[in-house]
Amino acid sequence: MLGRPLLVTPRTAGSQKVKDAGRPSQSSALSWLQFCLTSPQQFISFSNCSSSIASLLQGVPQEMWSTCESSSEETLLCSICLEVFSEPVSTPCGHNFCKRCICEVWDTPGPFTCPLCIEVFYSRPELKVNTLLRELVSERKLNKNKSRSRKEKPDIAEVQCDVCSEPKLKALKSCLVCLSSFCEPHLQTHLTVSGLKRHQLMEPVENLEDRLCPKHQRPLELFCDTDQSCVCSLCFPLEHKTHDLLSLEEACSRSRSSLLQSQAHTQHMVEQRRLKLQEIQSCLELSDTEVHRERAEGLQVFTALMQSVQRRQELFLEELQEKQELTHKRAQELVQQLEQEICELQKSSTEAERLSRSQDPLHFLQHCPALTPPAGLKEWSSVSFEGEACEGSVARAVTELEKELSEKFNKLCKQLTSEWNKAELRRKQKFAVDVTLDPDTAQSWLVLSEDLKQVYCGDVRKQLPDSPLRFDKCVYVLGEQSFSSGRFYFEVQVKGKKEWDLGVARESINRKGQFNLTPQNGFWCIVLRNKDEYTAGDGPPVCLSPSGAPQKVGVFVDYDEGLVSFYDTDSADLLFFFTDCCFKEKIFPIFSPDVNAQGSNSARLVVTVVETFTDAK
Repeated sequence: MLGRPLLVTPRTAGSQKVKDAGRPSQSSALSWLQFCLTSPQQFISFSNCSSSIASLLQGVPQEMWSTCESSSEETLLCSICLEVFSEPVSTPCGHNFCKRCICEVWDTPGPFTCPLCIEVFYSRPELKVNTLLRELVSERKLNKNKSRSRKEKPDIAEVQCDVCSEPKLKALKSCLVCLSSFCEPHLQTHLTVSGLKRHQLMEPVENLEDRLCPKHQRPLELFCDTDQSCVCSLCFPLEHKTHDLLSLEEACSRSRSSLLQSQAHTQHMVEQRRLKLQEIQSCLELSDTEVHRERAEGLQVFTALMQSVQRRQELFLEELQEKQELTHKRAQELVQQLEQEICELQKSSTEAERLSRSQDPLHFLQHCPALTPPAGLKEWSSVSFEGEACEGSVARAVTELEKELSEKFNKLCKQLTSEWNKAELRRKQKFAVDVTLDPDTAQSWLVLSEDLKQVYCGDVRKQLPDSPLRFDKCVYVLGEQSFSSGRFYFEVQVKGKKEWDLGVARESINRKGQFNLTPQNGFWCIVLRNKDEYTAGDGPPVCLSPSGAPQKVGVFVDYDEGLVSFYDTDSADLLFFFTDCCFKEKIFPIFSPDVNAQGSNSARLVVTVVETFTDAK
C-alpha cells in the first residue's frame, strides 16, 4: 500500500470510507467527479489531496469529460465574474470564487459577507486554495484547447483521390477545372502535360462545385467589391465591367482586417460590459454592507430614544408615587393626633357627665375643678390639609422629556451626519481616477514636478511658447485627463498653503487675461484666501465655514447628474456642492497654487493617491 494515494470518498449515513485509489475505474471516477462538482462542502475537504486528484483525473477519459461537461459547466464558473475559475479559493462557508474576485469584494471595511449565502463574517476570513477545483479547471482548459485545435486544423486526409480505386490514397491537390482531387501519382499528368499545366490547382477540398460560377462554370477567381460577391473571369466583362474588382487574396486580406477590427470592437464592448458588471456587483456589495450598517445604527438610535422615553416615564411615575406616599404620611400623622385628642376629650366628657349626676354637693365641688379640658390640645381651626400638588406633573415631565430628546437628537444628528458623510466619501472614493497635470496648459510662472503630480508658483517666469491651451495671466493649470460622462473623484493635498483654487472647468473656458470663477464662465471651484477665508465661486461667492482647516480636499463629479462636491478627506465633512451643473462638453480638473507671496504661500499643491477613508483618519 505504500506509495499508493488514498482516496477519500463522500460520507454517507454518518460514515467515512477510505479506499485505495490506485487506478480508479472509469465509472467510479466519473461518479466521484460528478459528486465533487455538485457538493461544494465535501469538495473543500478533498482539496488537499492533490496527488489523489491527479491520479483520479488521469483515470477519466475524454468521453467521460464530455459526459459530465454539461452538468459541471456552471459549477466551474465563478459566481462573481461569471467566468471559469482563476486561482479558485474557498470561503469558510463552503463557497468557491476566483481569488481576485473575492478579494476585490472584501477590500472594504468589515463586516464581510459571502456573495452567495450572505453569511456575515466580522473579521476577514482566511481563504483556502481549492486544489481539486484548480485541477478540474486546468483539465477542462486542456481539453478545450485540444478540441479547438482539432477544429482549427481539420484533417486533410479525409479528402481522397477521385481517380484511385480502393483503397484510395490521400489527395495532394484539387483541380478547379477538372473538379477532381488527385493523389501524388495521379497528379503527375497535371504537372507534366502542357494542356493540363494551365489548370488551376489548390489545396485538396471537398465540394469543388461550390467554387465554380453557377452561371459560367468557371472558377470563382475575383471578388466584386460593389456587389460583395465572388465572380469568375467571364462575369467581369459581362456584368461587372464598371464595378470594383479585387483578387480573392486582396479581398480576403481586406475583409480579414475589417473582421479583426470588428472583433476588437466586440471585445471592447465585452470588456465594457464586464467592467459595468463588476461595478454593479461592487455597488451591490457596498449597498448590502451599508444596509447592515444602517440597520445596526438605526436600532441603536431608536433603542436609545425609547430608553430615554422609558426612563422619563419611570421618573414621572416615581415622582407621583413619592407625592402620594408623602400625602398619605402627613394625613396619617394628623389623623393620629385627632384621634388621640378625640379620645381624651371623650374621656373628659364622660367624667363630667358622671359627675353631673352626683347628688352629693361635697363630692361634686371637690371633683368639679379637676374636669377642665385636657392641656396641650391643638387649635385645629388654623390647621389645613392639602395633598401634594400633582397638577402640571405631566406637562413638566413632557417638557423635560422634550428637552432631553432635543439634546439627544442634536447629538445623534451630528453623529449620524458624520457617519453618513463618511459613508458618502467612501462611496465617492470608489470612482477615483489617476489625474496628472498638463504642462501645455500651465501658466509660465508655475513649476510642475517630473511626475506631473505637484505644482507651485516659482520665482522666475519661464519663456514658454504661447498657445490657445495655455493660461497667460492667471496661475492655473489643467489636468491632462478629460471627462464627458460618468463619475470620477480625485484628491489634492493643500497642507501648508494660505491660498489655492481647486475644482473642474469646461474645455472651452477663457484662458487669456482675467476671469471670474463662476459656473456661468465654466468653472466649478472652491478657493482659499488669506489662510482662513474659504469661498465657493457661485456668483455671488458663497462663504464656507469648515470645522477645521482642510489638509487634503477631495473633488467628486457626477457628469450625468450635473453634480460637483468637495470634501475634507480627514474629517469626511462636505465642504460644498454644486448642483444642476450644465457641462455640455469635456471638463478637466483645474488647479491653482496661487502666487508665492514672497515665500509665505510656497507650499505645493499635490495630486495624491486616493486612500479609502477610515475612522482611523
